[in-house]
Amino acid sequence: MIIDRFILFLFLSIVAAYFFPQLALHGDGNTLETISTVGVSFIFFFYGLKLSLTDIKNGLRNWRLHLVVQCITFVLFPVMLLLLRPLVGRGIDENLWLSFFFLAALPSTVSSSVVMVSLAKGNVPAAIFNASISGLIGVLITPLWMSFFLVFRTENVFVDVYVGLFTEIILPVMLGLLLQRYAGNWARKHSKALSTFDRLVILLIVYGSFAHSFVDGIFGEVGYKHLVFVAMGVVVLFILVYWLTHLVSKLLGFSREDEITALFCGSKKSLTHGSVFGKFLFVNNPYAGLYFLPIMLYHAFQILVISVIANNMQKKIDL
Repeated sequence: MIIDRFILFLFLSIVAAYFFPQLALHGDGNTLETISTVGVSFIFFFYGLKLSLTDIKNGLRNWRLHLVVQCITFVLFPVMLLLLRPLVGRGIDENLWLSFFFLAALPSTVSSSVVMVSLAKGNVPAAIFNASISGLIGVLITPLWMSFFLVFRTENVFVDVYVGLFTEIILPVMLGLLLQRYAGNWARKHSKALSTFDRLVILLIVYGSFAHSFVDGIFGEVGYKHLVFVAMGVVVLFILVYWLTHLVSKLLGFSREDEITALFCGSKKSLTHGSVFGKFLFVNNPYAGLYFLPIMLYHAFQILVISVIANNMQKKIDL
């Protein structure tokens, strides 16, 4: 129910951005930007406080599974979209393709992947390792993939992206790890409240991006057929990756537990990281709201489908 409410609030934030964009424009947009920046730093600081190094160490042994999951996340997804690039025209079609490529270049989710793997009786230590390491790898790989298609005004802007990601993600995670012995138990005890805080920051980022896009009239170029295309594309992308992951797992002879981990971690994409990365990659880009659309829909769809699959797997074991 918490996940369902969050998805509802995501779309309500878009509605708010349409009717009340002036809140995002206050102080030339600097007010909301400052709040988002502080919020993002706290998200990853709390993440560092809760990160279990023991679980990560236990999951290191299964290197084949880790390699498969990370290759699916950062290679298979983007390559599939690259194969479609020659078929894409200019204008809004090109920007829609770029929004899907941004989705494809993102890391996997953390908390939901681990929860679903645990529910389906998969390899939980391996899920924790892959979900945790994926976000850190994404700090390097996602901007690199996007740099091939985003037009930065100068090379310094691209450097600024990495500096911003390092200061707002890596440093807070490192600080959280250093203070884990003092506040780690507190963070794990209040995990639900901290998850709510994470979602509020994401809603602010999504609201701000869509508000600027609405003010710039970007969605005036998007027709209903484009929205239907995005929705169908999200479904097809998920099904195709899920099927290919299943095929690879069978070919490599993975155990049932490892296959579940590969399926659930490899097929997912992180809205949290997408919101944060987009804040740096799409700064002053009028199409920012459009670029967030596929990842929002994918997030909702992946949660719905994986929840059903995980529940069915659990029922089969319980029988």
